[in-house]
Amino acid sequence: MITINTRVRPAVSADAAQMVKLLNAVIAAGGTTAHQTPLDVETMRSHYIAPPRLIACHVAISNGRLSGFQFLGTDTDREGWAIIATFVALDRAKMGVGQKLFAATRFAAKEAGVKTIDATIRADNVGGLKYYGGLGFADYDVLAQVPLRDGTPVDRIRKRFDF
Repeated sequence: MITINTRVRPAVSADAAQMVKLLNAVIAAGGTTAHQTPLDVETMRSHYIAPPRLIACHVAISNGRLSGFQFLGTDTDREGWAIIATFVALDRAKMGVGQKLFAATRFAAKEAGVKTIDATIRADNVGGLKYYGGLGFADYDVLAQVPLRDGTPVDRIRKRFDF
């Protein structure tokens, strides 16, 4: 793995446009996110930067450029659980960005009293499955044959990280 100089900080409203650009490129590439339609700046702000269930949203800045972001929010169905979503720029994958984001997110989760973090990943997202597995997330469930927008069925692998 090649590592790059990356710093992590909380996301702010002014990051939304860069976050949208990053996520929309990931969506366009396909196969690695449950998102299937591009987001706009307002949706980014309301869904990731400042939603009601926010625990933390961090951005990674590498060489002056936003290279990834990670969201952690409360799980409304399970007390003590949180849900996580991670997005890294396509040209920054496997460079340590995700690990640095998770270090900050893990700290925020512990501070918030989270007991378990859920990561639900498309079964065809090999990189995402490997990433979360490498962080210590363990498989605990499968959502079978969840259809994509075009009707293609794809399993979702549910992984958990327990404190």
